[in-house]
Amino acid sequence: MDISVVIPLYNEVESLPELTQWIRQVMDKNAFSYEIILIDDGSNDGSWEKIEELQQEHEQIKAIKFRRNYGKSAALNVGFNSVKGDVVITMDADLQDSPDEIPALYRRIKEEKLDLISGWKKKRYDPLSKTIPTKLFNAATRSMSGIYNLHDFNCGLKAYRKEVVKNIEVYGEMHRYIPVIAKWAGFNKIEEQVVEHRARKYGTTKFGFSRFINGFLDLLSIFFVGKFGKRPMHFFGTMGVLSFFFGSIMALWIIGEKLYHIAMHTPYQREVTEQPLFYIALVAVVLGAQLFLTGFVAELVSRSSVNRNQYQIEKEI
Repeated sequence: MDISVVIPLYNEVESLPELTQWIRQVMDKNAFSYEIILIDDGSNDGSWEKIEELQQEHEQIKAIKFRRNYGKSAALNVGFNSVKGDVVITMDADLQDSPDEIPALYRRIKEEKLDLISGWKKKRYDPLSKTIPTKLFNAATRSMSGIYNLHDFNCGLKAYRKEVVKNIEVYGEMHRYIPVIAKWAGFNKIEEQVVEHRARKYGTTKFGFSRFINGFLDLLSIFFVGKFGKRPMHFFGTMGVLSFFFGSIMALWIIGEKLYHIAMHTPYQREVTEQPLFYIALVAVVLGAQLFLTGFVAELVSRSSVNRNQYQIEKEI
């Protein structure tokens, strides 16, 4: 199979007929073999009933319905597990992504032998409340990930080699940073393509302020897990040893100073417990020990396999 199109959706009943028909026209025109995988993330507006109706008309449509809303990352992860196409295209269901971009993305993946192409919506139709946080996230992500050739990490329209989606895990709000996850997994051939951003035709945006906070926290998570996920002791242990070392040096300095004055029979200005430096040293020693133990426990936890992607699937067609 040439292409798998993975489309997560939540309450997009109005756009589904137009979107699936548009994709079908593009695929038939270019003689692609394909499948469309629709992931219903707990919609309550009749989206699933519409999907069942469309599936009767288009045999290429496959669909999975979550029992409740888990989020876009969960939908993508389940979709990635189901794909069969050599090239995987992800896009949003709100018609803001154009299926006409698919042939060019497919050819670039094949001809340039790329791992991932991320769309860049150079001209956007979103409100400032969405575009400004997006620019901040993109700048921070470029700096922390070292992927300087991408302008828009969170664009829903992306193309992947099948090997990429089969070897990455997406959870939480991590869909925003899939290029970073792919890079940490060893897929370094990541490029960008300017794509059309269409104004929303149906429904309302699902973007909220909470995603700004969640996205920032997930960015920190990706950075830490990617760099220290397999060796947490290197992070916590290093911080713990340094803290313990400097705390011990300060404590020994204070104690040594007192012993010196006692030996020389000279008066000293303040008792050890009256010096702020003593309490700083004490906190540093305790904190160092705690960080070291945290690293040890994290090292043990990292050796266990924890399944973070178990979702209640209600129906599948």
